[in-house]
Amino acid sequence: MSGFDIEALRRACAGGPVVRVLVARHRGSVPREAGTAMLVTPTGQHGTIGGGTLEFEAVAQARRMLKGRRATTLRAVPLGPALGQCCGGHVDLVFERFTPDTLPAEPSGAVFARALDGAEQMPFPVARAVQALREGREVPVMQDRWIVERIAPAQTSLWLYGAGHVGRAVVRVFTGLPFAITWVDDAAARFPEDIPVHAAPLMAANPADAVGRAPLDAIHIVLTYSHALDLEICHRVLLRPHAHLGLIGSATKAARFAKRLRELGHAPATIARLNCPIGDKSLGKEPAQIAIGLASELLQLRNNVTQLTESRA
Repeated sequence: MSGFDIEALRRACAGGPVVRVLVARHRGSVPREAGTAMLVTPTGQHGTIGGGTLEFEAVAQARRMLKGRRATTLRAVPLGPALGQCCGGHVDLVFERFTPDTLPAEPSGAVFARALDGAEQMPFPVARAVQALREGREVPVMQDRWIVERIAPAQTSLWLYGAGHVGRAVVRVFTGLPFAITWVDDAAARFPEDIPVHAAPLMAANPADAVGRAPLDAIHIVLTYSHALDLEICHRVLLRPHAHLGLIGSATKAARFAKRLRELGHAPATIARLNCPIGDKSLGKEPAQIAIGLASELLQLRNNVTQLTESRA
């Protein structure tokens, strides 16, 4: 992931200490460029800095930091001699340890700048870089032992109903995408043991009751084990404002649901907001294939909304 994602960091810290590993500087051929970051927890990670030996050793160092109290570490890594990699480049990695008590306050503006040594007085070149970044120009991520990053754009709220095979595939495929998933189901056993930080599980005796807790601009994707439950969730979503409503199924299921929704009092224009089936049928019907099609669909939807919002600004 790229940019300082304060929301992802907060979600990860809900489970305890987290180390954020940032590619602060790079030279030559490297797996990922400066600005790429990942979060490391005692049992998992979110994001990647390129995989391979570099990431393996970075994760190991991050886990050592999780057990201690050191807040920051800067490590210079020549990829060829140090790790035996053929890239031959060089990266500087910054490790920052966060806990629920040491999370940064909401950074002001669109940029988050901080000193690796805790200095409070910002040097003039760094202040100039902050201003340049706010104006949309690119600047080095690290200079004078200061880190300067854009705040990652706010993530789109995605409410996912169903933790079966397709639901699990969706959560896996959406790793690293700009969506914050609220994952709803009525059985704890359906959730995997290790849930990624971009998905927050929500247990509900009746998942349809969870609809009322969603933001009014949320995307809702419905793929439970029960057609009756699917219908009830769709019915409740269509009764309130929402950004998008998708339902797993077929053209036949879509026609049946349209008929039932008419019987429940929904107008044709409202029913037309239900998108069924989700994904891209040309990719196949396996869970991962459905998830990939859905990811493409929702990214296009999100980008269109972002472009429209920016054009009105």
